[in-house]
Amino acid sequence: MISFTVTALVFGVVFLAELPDKTALAGLVLGTRYRASYVFAGVAAAFALHVALAVAAGSVLTLLPQQIVHALTGVLFLAGAAMLLWKKDEDEEEIRRPENQSFWKVSGAGFMLILVAEFGDLTQIMTANLAARYDDPLSVGLGAVLALWAVAGLGIVGGKALMKRVPLKLITRIAAALMLVLGVWSLWEAFAG
Repeated sequence: MISFTVTALVFGVVFLAELPDKTALAGLVLGTRYRASYVFAGVAAAFALHVALAVAAGSVLTLLPQQIVHALTGVLFLAGAAMLLWKKDEDEEEIRRPENQSFWKVSGAGFMLILVAEFGDLTQIMTANLAARYDDPLSVGLGAVLALWAVAGLGIVGGKALMKRVPLKLITRIAAALMLVLGVWSLWEAFAG
């Protein structure tokens, strides 16, 4: 039996924790480039897998040293920023053409991005803690996955809306700058703490 109270509580906590995180940024960037439904399918699958792992692991993930988690996150952010800044410029119309957006290519890119970037993330650790605390894996899992899907959806839709008003090159540079700042901040947390 699913507890509505536990599900709602987990949804609120995970949604608020993930909203300012890299997921919304990743969804926004992918949403500016590819068909939103394809991006969401890959991102949603990756989040479902992350939540399943977190719920199954329970409190085991909290045993990982925070320094290692912050250092890995920082390196991933810096690598993402470098990839965005040093990739060749693409024509915006070229990016939007449907033949360049096969379902498997786009959803696979979204899946891999989230799978790697979100491993050991605060919300995954939080989900593991909540699963251990409430001993209700179904309710915790449902609340967490719905919250993560909501944040990803907002980022993807926001990316599509933003693309109508702002050039892709500018969005890419802003995203790279944000990833650079987050990467440096994560590395600072890893080595200063």
